[in-house]
Amino acid sequence: MSNSLEDLKKLREITGAGVMDCRRALEENKGDLKKAEAIIRKQLQQKAAKKADRETFEGIVESYIHANGKVGCLVELLCETDFVARTTDFKNLAHEICLQVASMNPKDEKELLEQPNIRNPKVVISDMLKELSGKLGEKITIKQFIRFEVGK
Repeated sequence: MSNSLEDLKKLREITGAGVMDCRRALEENKGDLKKAEAIIRKQLQQKAAKKADRETFEGIVESYIHANGKVGCLVELLCETDFVARTTDFKNLAHEICLQVASMNPKDEKELLEQPNIRNPKVVISDMLKELSGKLGEKITIKQFIRFEVGK
């Protein structure tokens, strides 16, 4: 496999974008993977911005209990259709948000959305929502979350 095919595959794995979008971003940036990734992420966020006025009535409630059994949380993550709510990407995002809430204990949704991701501090939570929204083609919102901690 040549470097360009390896880069294309890697960019797809990182961003979840389509083959043609990844190829175009790599070509426009002369094979620079980091610049191509930035272009793809920006495109996904722009797609999400176009969906901002849509309503979200479907989704899932995700739970997480830390291994010590003393911290747990529930997150209600919404989207437009039950089809998207059942996707692996959507479920993974809900789980990542649960881990974030359990770890960082945000006081409200605004604080949560502004926090850097605990696994990838270069990306804030709001960008994660926008990127997945752009990828899946639906608006995604956090309706509510709650964190429990023994003794607090």
